[in-house]
Amino acid sequence: MKKYLSILCLLTFFLSNMAIAQTKIIPGAERVDVYVPMLKGKSVAVFANQTSMVGKTHLVDTLVKRGIKVVKIFGPEHGFRGDADAGEKVTNYIDKQTGIEVISLYGGHNKPTKEDLENVDVMIFDIQDVGVRFYTFISSLQYYMEAAFENSKPLLILDRPNPNGFYVDGPVLDPKFKSFVGMQPIPIVYGLTIGEYAMMISGENWLSEKANEKQRYYLHAKNSADTPFHFLVIKCKNYDHKSKYILPIKPSPNLPEIQSIYWYPSTCFFEGTVLSEGRGTPKPFQYFGHPSLPKNLFSFTPHSMEGAKDPKLKDQLCYGWNLSGTPEQVLKQVNNRIQLKWILQAYKLFPDKTKFFLNSKSLNRLAGNDVLMQQIIDGTSEEEIRKSWEPALSNYKEIRKKYLLYKDFAP
Repeated sequence: MKKYLSILCLLTFFLSNMAIAQTKIIPGAERVDVYVPMLKGKSVAVFANQTSMVGKTHLVDTLVKRGIKVVKIFGPEHGFRGDADAGEKVTNYIDKQTGIEVISLYGGHNKPTKEDLENVDVMIFDIQDVGVRFYTFISSLQYYMEAAFENSKPLLILDRPNPNGFYVDGPVLDPKFKSFVGMQPIPIVYGLTIGEYAMMISGENWLSEKANEKQRYYLHAKNSADTPFHFLVIKCKNYDHKSKYILPIKPSPNLPEIQSIYWYPSTCFFEGTVLSEGRGTPKPFQYFGHPSLPKNLFSFTPHSMEGAKDPKLKDQLCYGWNLSGTPEQVLKQVNNRIQLKWILQAYKLFPDKTKFFLNSKSLNRLAGNDVLMQQIIDGTSEEEIRKSWEPALSNYKEIRKKYLLYKDFAP
């Protein structure tokens, strides 16, 4: 009997591990056998950062080892290696590890120029996104797509899972508030992978006039033998919009763990206020507060550190909130929606409300409108604020459905 039980236990263990192996999410970049043959004999440009990994090897190194001629690397905010502060100017340089030229696409040079692409046959985009409108990698994606279409360069997007891809919420951006932290009429949490988002901004003609024109041409033209694709997304395997994907590498210095990524859509609003949003602490976007708030609240002190060399309220004792916990605890608190209660509560407790906001521009750029700030000042309830997001949010959800590459979180 014991012998049969042992065999049964071993069989159960084997089947369990086999199921785990079968359901492991595989990002598009790891499907090298699908896209590397398309790159043979081509001069390739890669838009990448520290998240652009194929297993334990960077995408650029992977391509070079397979004989692909990588001639140029483009880097986004935080730089190609991902160690620059938010908003820090990153200049062009030669990457020490590869000897390849790196061109920064953040700051005054957001879009590759015709000269940048002169010796390029194929462009690749591979960046881990977090599914939040004001996370600037999707703005970089748009400019990169426009450069590809405008200059008739084939574009290959290596898709990656969205760690916030299991819900959609927030105010839809008013085009009057278009900026690099919000370029399109989408909600704060838009529920698409980077590949799906690329399909949407292309399909909805949200690119530059010239790029839209070229896209329409390619849709009606036959591909030549020299250009086997015009715009192609390499899908993830075993991913859908119910997945809770834990990023293996932090996507930027101030999103060091999945808990910060889950809270980011809700607590990034504090960037538009005088409160610390937790930069310069071990828990950015999980800690937030200010020296003038009640002293019976949670206390913390921001310090200069990697990725936050000069954080807001540096070396000042702040009082506020600690939303940290296990990933499961944080998911339960977030509850598949942007939690406005924290900024509403902080404003209510702040002693001098005329000094709560940095300026109207800061919060309005994040919110994508000039309504939310006034609602906070007026004491509008969270429920009423959420009602004001309709019907634009419902309209976006219908647009979104057209571009899904993966099973959705709701029927």
